[in-house]
Amino acid sequence: MDVTAKLVEVFHVDKQLRGLKSRLKGAEKFLSDQDKDLSSLEGRRASLEADLKKLTAQAHDAEGEMKRLDAKMATIRTQMDSAQNNKEYKAFLTEMNTFKADRDKHEAAALEQMGRAEEIKKQIADIAGRKDEREKVRKVAVNDRDARSNEIADQVRELEVQRTALIAHVPQDVMRDFQKLIDRRGDEAMGMVEVVDVKRHEFNCGVCMMSLPVDAVAMLASSGRLTRCASCQCVLYIDQEGRELIQNGGKPVKKPKAAKAPKKGKKEEEVAG
Repeated sequence: MDVTAKLVEVFHVDKQLRGLKSRLKGAEKFLSDQDKDLSSLEGRRASLEADLKKLTAQAHDAEGEMKRLDAKMATIRTQMDSAQNNKEYKAFLTEMNTFKADRDKHEAAALEQMGRAEEIKKQIADIAGRKDEREKVRKVAVNDRDARSNEIADQVRELEVQRTALIAHVPQDVMRDFQKLIDRRGDEAMGMVEVVDVKRHEFNCGVCMMSLPVDAVAMLASSGRLTRCASCQCVLYIDQEGRELIQNGGKPVKKPKAAKAPKKGKKEEEVAG
């Protein structure tokens, strides 16, 4: 068996493996998306809780400052009641108004911070609900991933054993280059030669559909020499039908007709009747 034929066998096994694994990759990607969403929600929740903690501390500080100012204003009120004259009373009143203005600012800040804190609490509760829903979806995704993995496990193992046996008969340098091509191009790593017209020497690459040189196709058909498309660089191969067309000058090979069953004799027909 020539090297191209060996690569075709490896290619077909790889194609089956990719087909099986693509179903699993789809399930794994869906699960990965759920994990990303959950991680994003968790990050958002942590950020909101940090903001809530900061706002709560700020509101607590503002309330503490309000209490401190209330105590000072209570003291001033007492002093105002015992003021000796109008000038002293007005001085206390001015101080009282200053403290009252400061208290109003702290009270407004505390109310604003508590309002923002309540809004953040609602957002945290909303995220908790979304996380619960996402956890349910993730559970379904895990079950689907596991089911698909179990479903294809035996087939994948068999194909991988088969592939290992096949590549053992391919030269290492050839297999190394071919593996790079598969990794880069997947199902387009190999292209079948399309025989358009043998007499007119018209052949196309099955991947890029570009015309192929006659001498390259002839060499590939006769010896199976490793040949790559000059346009897309895929490895070319010729199937049995195409090889036979080339070998027969473009004439389709006549397949032997199936032998007809012998006709029953008259006596046999009478016995059967």
